[in-house]
Amino acid sequence: MLKPGIYEQIINKKIESELTSRDDIHEIREVIDKEEAPLVLSKYMAELIEKNLTQIKESKGDLSEQIEYINKLISSIEYGSEEDNINSGEQLMAVINKKNSIQSVDSHIEIVRPETSIARSSLLTGSPNEPSMFTELKKEILSANKIDMLVSFIKWSGLRLIIEELRTFTQNGGKLRIITTSYMGATDIKAIEELRVLPNTEIKVILLFHHPNTTHI
Repeated sequence: MLKPGIYEQIINKKIESELTSRDDIHEIREVIDKEEAPLVLSKYMAELIEKNLTQIKESKGDLSEQIEYINKLISSIEYGSEEDNINSGEQLMAVINKKNSIQSVDSHIEIVRPETSIARSSLLTGSPNEPSMFTELKKEILSANKIDMLVSFIKWSGLRLIIEELRTFTQNGGKLRIITTSYMGATDIKAIEELRVLPNTEIKVILLFHHPNTTHI
């Protein structure tokens, strides 16, 4: 069952059937960008092929059966379940509760989502023509339902850029877990104190003692 949240998933017949049968959600759709279509469609097919190969392995456990499947796929791209057929060139971008969301009050309010893809890796280089790291972090935080952070140290100068988003996230029930260290005294006490008072937040600070030849935890 589709849960409320942001997506970047091709709408196949199975997903379309669920979307049309449910009256408790509102979906946001977007036509696949023509320039990105080869990457998006090939990724969908790669995931489908991997799923089917895994099913063959678990049911028959024979490499030759998997090779036979690939050979059939090469000769006929229609091989596979009709349920996985693509209806149109659309992707599911989000699922929203009709009752318990800001969109239930104003359907024109756009859902917060990162500018970079959530389905593929992105490299942020700091170019003026690209989204900045901290603006993407803000959007990632607001679109998440759980956050796990593993960082060497936390500086207040950096945390202050996203603290309001973290506060909103935790106050709305999101769970935040953080692991950091005290190495070289780089972590700011103010940063830890600001995080400590957030609801639904767990912080673990690993104490590191530095000596000339060894480091002890």
